[in-house]
Amino acid sequence: MSATEIIFFIAILVVFYTYIGYGMLLYLLILLKRLAGKRRKKIPDPGFEPHVTLFVAAYNEKEYVDAKVRNHLSLDYPQEKIQHLWVTDGSDDGTPDALRKFPEIKVYHKDERGGKIGAINRGMQFVKTPIVIFSDANTILSEESVRLIVGLFSDPKVGCVAGEKRIMMGDQEQAAGAGEGIYWMYESMLKKWDAELYSTAGAAGELFAVRTELFEEVEKDTLLDDFIISLRIAAKGYTIQYAPDAWAMETSSANVKEELKRKVRIAAGGIQSVIRLRQLLNPFRHGTLSFQYISHRVLRWTITPLLLPVILLLNILLAHSGGFAAAGMYNILLALQILFYLMALAGAWFEKRRIRFKPFFVPYYFCVMNYAVYMGMLKYFRRQQSVNWERARRAV
Repeated sequence: MSATEIIFFIAILVVFYTYIGYGMLLYLLILLKRLAGKRRKKIPDPGFEPHVTLFVAAYNEKEYVDAKVRNHLSLDYPQEKIQHLWVTDGSDDGTPDALRKFPEIKVYHKDERGGKIGAINRGMQFVKTPIVIFSDANTILSEESVRLIVGLFSDPKVGCVAGEKRIMMGDQEQAAGAGEGIYWMYESMLKKWDAELYSTAGAAGELFAVRTELFEEVEKDTLLDDFIISLRIAAKGYTIQYAPDAWAMETSSANVKEELKRKVRIAAGGIQSVIRLRQLLNPFRHGTLSFQYISHRVLRWTITPLLLPVILLLNILLAHSGGFAAAGMYNILLALQILFYLMALAGAWFEKRRIRFKPFFVPYYFCVMNYAVYMGMLKYFRRQQSVNWERARRAV
């Protein structure tokens, strides 16, 4: 076997492992753990009811204020034990005034905009409860979300709890919604298995909670505040657990172009996170957490997207040069790759014409996600990615 063939098959294995193989291996490890009788039950304790803070960092979210506040005030948890805190730095659309109509809400506002992490760092000084739950302004929480999240903190080894992000999908969902929804369903499954094995590899900002005493102020240029906050807690030896029935629901991006804005920023933040959390790349120090972090996150944000065009180019060379091509192996692999990318192009065509056909939306969304990694890398290394969110328009 030539060096080109070795590189080709190694690249395929890395891509397969990143998107499918890790999930298969993770499930196998969980089955072995169950058979060995080492499954640790992580059932929320319903009698555990400490005081908590519901923290929302918002920028120009007036249109969501009424529904969001009423949702928080109707949650299944003693309201006298909840501190409702909003930080609205830079908002100039009337968000602070809309919030002040609710006497239960504490609003901390300043005119200068310092990004979401700036608002979180500033707002944490006002948190007086042992647990703080972060949530985005444009999401609606499940009724029992606070109770389910807080119950997991009855285990002293738990330093952070991640809720589930869900995408509201309508009958006429476009590519952004179809792809995003399927992506988050798969992510949810991986997070459940990650948590059962040891720890979830990071939390999503739509809904997550931490022990207040473990929070560390994060650098003001941080792009993925939720990811950095949660994994720095995990790096201290605590686990990040997962509460799938504690969900935050939001609508999908209006279209793929809007979704791309989010993915590029997340990709840039992913590169920044890999650099800042480089200590987690050492499995001799962090063991299972390093394995999960590298497999679930690092590969997706670094090596794997770069391998996709390499695999295609090498496949073309191998199909042209012969070898196993005589038996059709390389030609078949090349045909499958071409078919996949043609389906992605078809998905883009359907998206542009607002035609609903999900089988093509999935490969299209996959390609968009990986394209976003390239753009995110460029933006990060060129220092062009602002810490301030550029809001993506949402589907209606």
